[in-house]
Amino acid sequence: MYKTIAFNGKFFGAAPTGVHRVAEQLIAAMDALIAEQSANGADYALVVRNSAGVPSYRNILCVKENPIARRMHRIAWEQCYLPLARRKDFILNLCNLGPLCHRDSATLIHDAQVYSAPESYSLSFRLWYKFLFFFIGRRHKLILTVSEFSRQELVYYGVASADKIVVVYNGCDHVLEVRPDDGQLMTLNLTRKRYVLALANTQKHKNIAVLLKAFAKSELKNVTLVLFGGATKADFENLGHVVPPNVRFSGRITDSELVGLMANAGALAFPSLTEGFGLPPLEAMALGCPVVAAPFGALPEVCGKAALYADPFDADAWSEKIRTVLDDETVRQSLVSAGRRQAGTFTWKRAARSLFEAVKAVTPA
Repeated sequence: MYKTIAFNGKFFGAAPTGVHRVAEQLIAAMDALIAEQSANGADYALVVRNSAGVPSYRNILCVKENPIARRMHRIAWEQCYLPLARRKDFILNLCNLGPLCHRDSATLIHDAQVYSAPESYSLSFRLWYKFLFFFIGRRHKLILTVSEFSRQELVYYGVASADKIVVVYNGCDHVLEVRPDDGQLMTLNLTRKRYVLALANTQKHKNIAVLLKAFAKSELKNVTLVLFGGATKADFENLGHVVPPNVRFSGRITDSELVGLMANAGALAFPSLTEGFGLPPLEAMALGCPVVAAPFGALPEVCGKAALYADPFDADAWSEKIRTVLDDETVRQSLVSAGRRQAGTFTWKRAARSLFEAVKAVTPA
């Protein structure tokens, strides 16, 4: 029996990413669930290197950094300090990576994109992740992932055997708890329901290039494409993309501002060539925003029949689908209703239950 199941909190204090947000939501949902479930006699702890931004939990003890750990690099902390400090515990890693030398671990690997979309990552990043994945998939007791698509990809690329991988779908209901801020509509001079939202991301597999081509067409000249996130107009132009005049960049915005943009958008466009899950489309659906997506990766699995799908290599197809969503009220309302139903099946409580049962199965009573 393990005395403690320890969450790897390396990500606290680091720059926020989508993977980190998933980890935070899972830990919060697990905290709420622990009180309802038999915990196999184990305690739960969150072990952090940096206590900045760590929430308070009711049922999970937060073990904060000591002076030695605080001075360590994140990689050294995870690979050396964490397994030594928690050598008698079962470690739960929720951000793709974990300590190689600690076999009593479960690791959530979100996708296999370092294999399937290598051009989106630097050589050093790819080599480091592939090195760690090779050993994590063989040494850790349990591998978790976020979709059946990702599970199949991890098996295909030899990360782990199918019988070792358990799917824990993400939730999206967190967006319903965020108070929307409509300030970006005025800042960007947007008209409600007449703009389309998409990621400002230059990674090749995100495929924003097809949207830039679609919005350069006459059919969409009076529609605004709003790109949210860190990439700028200059970033796209430096890669050889032509950014049409009806594209606007919000930059990095708060959760409240993003919810405000989603709730008022005519559609969310998500043309990814591969995706381990695809949380933004579900978040948009939960807020009543129609989705146009590529039928690739996990997107059909996650979005189901609640989205319109467009060929990710055909700008004309994206122009046509977007115009349909914006101009055909019957189609729009059908997508809004179907989207809310689809999003309603993906909750963090459900995710926590799946995670709890998966860990319980590999931790002896």
